[in-house]
Order: sequence, then C-alpha cells, then structure tokens
Amino acid sequence: MTEWSDWAERELASLRAISRYREPLPFDGDGPIGRVRDSQLISFASNDYLGLASHPQVKLAALSAIERFGTGALASRLVVGTRSLHVELEAELAAWNLSERALVFSSGYSANLGALTTLGGQDVTLFSDELNHASIIDGCRLAKARTVIYRHLDLEQLQSLLRQTPGRKIVVTESVFSMDGDTAPLSALAELCVEHGALLVIDSAHAALGPKLRPIAGLEVLHVGTLSKTLGSLGGFVAGSARLIELLVNRARTFIFTTGLSPADTAAALAAVRIVQSQEGEQLRARLRSLIDMLRPGHPSAIVPVILGDDAAAVTAASQLRAAGIHVPAIRPPTVPKGTARLRVALSASHTETMVGTLQAALAQLNLVASLKHA
Repeated sequence: MTEWSDWAERELASLRAISRYREPLPFDGDGPIGRVRDSQLISFASNDYLGLASHPQVKLAALSAIERFGTGALASRLVVGTRSLHVELEAELAAWNLSERALVFSSGYSANLGALTTLGGQDVTLFSDELNHASIIDGCRLAKARTVIYRHLDLEQLQSLLRQTPGRKIVVTESVFSMDGDTAPLSALAELCVEHGALLVIDSAHAALGPKLRPIAGLEVLHVGTLSKTLGSLGGFVAGSARLIELLVNRARTFIFTTGLSPADTAAALAAVRIVQSQEGEQLRARLRSLIDMLRPGHPSAIVPVILGDDAAAVTAASQLRAAGIHVPAIRPPTVPKGTARLRVALSASHTETMVGTLQAALAQLNLVASLKHA
C-alpha cells in the first residue's frame, strides 16, 4: 500500500475502535418498507415526513418533466440551466414561505452555504445556535464574518451577546433541530432580531409540522429549506425579500457555479409543494401528528431521539432492531455531541399504526421505552 493508503487504514481502524465507523447500507424500497441486503425492514430513518417521495402525482410530474426536458439542466442556472419549471417552483416556494421571492439551490446544504457566505461579510457578526446543522456550521466557517455560538435555545445569552456587539448582525437557527427534534422559539427570536436590527435566517428543513413564522413588521428574514425531506425530491431553497434573493443570484457561489437542478427533481418538488398547501397536505400532517403521539405524545416534530449516550450501545441497539426487522440507524459524534449517541427515530405519514406498534414493541423488548420518553 502507498503511504496515503496506510494512513487511511490507520484512520479507519481508529474509527472502528471507538464504534464510529460508518458505511452506506443500500435500502431498496419505495416507502417505509424495503430490503437491506437479505432482510426486509421497516425504516424509521427517512426524512420523507409526509410520504410524498412515493406520491403518484409527484412521480408522474418527474416522469413528465423528463419527457419534456430530458434528464439534466445541462448548465448552471445563469448560463442555460434555467427552465420554466425552476421559475414556477421558485414562485410557489416564495408564496409558501410568505416571501417576495425564492431561489432554488442544488441542496439544502448548498443553500445554507450560499446564503451565509454571501451575507456574512467582514463587517458582520453571525450568531449561531450551538446545535445547528453541519451546513450552517460550515456556512459560518466559510463566511468572512465573525461567528459567535450561543447556548442551545438560550435567548437570554443571545440577548446579552447581541447587546454587546456593534455593527451588522445575523442570527441563524434551525426551526426544528435535526437530531433532537425540538423547536426554536421563532417569535421570540424574531423580536430580538427586530430590537437589534439583525437579519434572522431560519433553516426549516425538518419543519413538516411547523413552527412557521409569519411576517413581522421591521423584521428581515430568510427562510432556508430543502426539497428532499417534506417535499420528497432533491434540492434546497432560500426565500426572502426580493433584494436579498437578487443579491444571492449574483453573489452566491453555490448557486452560480453549479449545474441547475434537474427537471425531474424540480417538477417533483413543484408537485409536492402544491400538495403540501392543499387539503390533502392538511390530512397528511394530521396523520403524521397522530403517529408521533402514539410514540411520544405532544412531541413537536417527527424526529424522536432515543438517547443512549455510549457510542457502542447505540450501534448495538441499532443492530438489535435490524434483527427485529426495523431500521433505525445509530447516530454518533460528530453528528451529535460526545456522550449523546442515540437512535434517531424519524416518523412519516406513510407509516401505519401497525408499523409504529411494531417499533414500540421492539423498543420495549430492548428496555428503551424510558429513554424514548425522556429524551
């Protein structure tokens, strides 16, 4: 082996030794039931919260777009990679987020990077919740702005930090935190931002059930979202004032220097966002709410953590669940803080009550019900 291969093998061995080695598991299915290698499993790992990735209208929209436009956008959006579908989707996303305009990116990750690096200039201070997603963390690292981390959901500390900091400010938060499934107090954050003239950036990737912030006088807000979770497609977006979105079109490197979103993904997301805003969307959210309440009554999101603490314990529990026909992956550092390894249960409107009952029974068999209720 070469020197680099030797080094890589030592790094991999160190990950195995502390139960942090990972590998992709092919899950072949259309919905919550699929095959992993030779086993049929019920997945409680997907972010397809409303089950729209398998919705007939969403599938048909993607197929029709391929017939009309082919499989790829063929260029970056500012060259010849924009289709009428992109324009339609951006208008729909803007309306859905009660904003003047929206811009579609190739992923939610690139949307956060694009927004934060464009707006986080040298004269700006970024205030970021300590449990924000990796895409926000990386966006803050790549921005030229100074970054200040505030304790998770600690608005008193954030208020103090904002008072002490001169100049332009950006507060960035998830609305639903991706590993704990708890929610940010968006109205209170908005009030702080108005008081201190700060831009509020909200990543709502996991907010299938909200919370949703309505327009507030004096507040400048950007909504960052994904097309790959609640909308069952692929891509991301930023919605906000026309001027800020126009600036992203001209400055966001993750928008300018990448090929446009494929016609199939764009059309699928367009069909999905229309379903989300319809009566059927209301019914899907009500169904998801009822399934969450079966597992953990009153929990605010579809993400229900089972915190075990030890990395090896989480890996063992995930393996035991697979043996019982259930797929819930172990989540370990650096995805979560050290000492908080967990199973991350993700519920979908496509699950049935019987499936959730099977999960409850399996967790009880492993004596994990208490960890579920008190996570």
